[in-house]
Amino acid sequence: MFKGSIVALITPMDNKGNICHKSLKKLINYHIRNNTSAIVSVGTTGESSTLNPEEHFKVVMLSLDFSDGNIPIIAGTGANATAESILLTKKFEKSGIAACLSVTPYYNRPTQEGLYQHFKAISESTNLLQILYNVPMRTGCDLLPNTISKLSILDNIIGVKEATGDLSRVHKIKSIVDKNFLLISGDDATALDFIQLGGQGVISVTANIAAKQMVKMCSLALNNQFKEARSINEKLMYLHKSLFIEPNPVPVKWAAKKLGLIKDAFVRLPLTSISKKTRFIIEKYIQKNIICNV
Repeated sequence: MFKGSIVALITPMDNKGNICHKSLKKLINYHIRNNTSAIVSVGTTGESSTLNPEEHFKVVMLSLDFSDGNIPIIAGTGANATAESILLTKKFEKSGIAACLSVTPYYNRPTQEGLYQHFKAISESTNLLQILYNVPMRTGCDLLPNTISKLSILDNIIGVKEATGDLSRVHKIKSIVDKNFLLISGDDATALDFIQLGGQGVISVTANIAAKQMVKMCSLALNNQFKEARSINEKLMYLHKSLFIEPNPVPVKWAAKKLGLIKDAFVRLPLTSISKKTRFIIEKYIQKNIICNV
């Protein structure tokens, strides 16, 4: 369940900013039909930073309900306060989620020892499986390979979503962790190379609107059919990059609406609506490529 194409799911909202249940169900059914390996619900792409705790819990539980056991749900449970992350994690005990994805604490820029103690405390508070999430460009701190290695010894920490885009990290981490420890890319543009170097898959933004293609690319790569996988990836590369012209998930939400996957592309402040220039770039790609089977 933690290999191949895992989607970092957007959280659909109506034009007033309320969670749109109908669109959420439609998105989940789209990923079930296209054989996405798992769904990350309310990760950073799911706008965890602008949902209040009650909404956060509700969206994950709705995702579980709508999935009806047909696709694993991974709950985003990261926070910049250790106590808050523990509190959120414990709310999902016995809920049926497959694992938690916990981003490094943002803004306060802890040391490596602080990061170790943060994730250790979360791990010791729960029996739920934990996946570390390293994305220094957005958090201001970098979870280094040696710290990941120390954390990998803990029983319920099973892997890391590595979103630095630094492909040298794959070998560095692989060489100092157990062979069963999962290495998952968090960067669509380098995900294929990441898998070729020994990673197990990607937690993908692109998969929100190109689920079938991402599943196929990852499946081919995991079966060492890299020529065929690269052919698909080359067609997706423009999309991988254009979805990050503006802050994620602004572009991918607009694209999902354009393709009929969600009703509205609303994002909460401080995020703002997509610019005309970015709309044009993405729409141009969509018009030339069949990427979504709604």
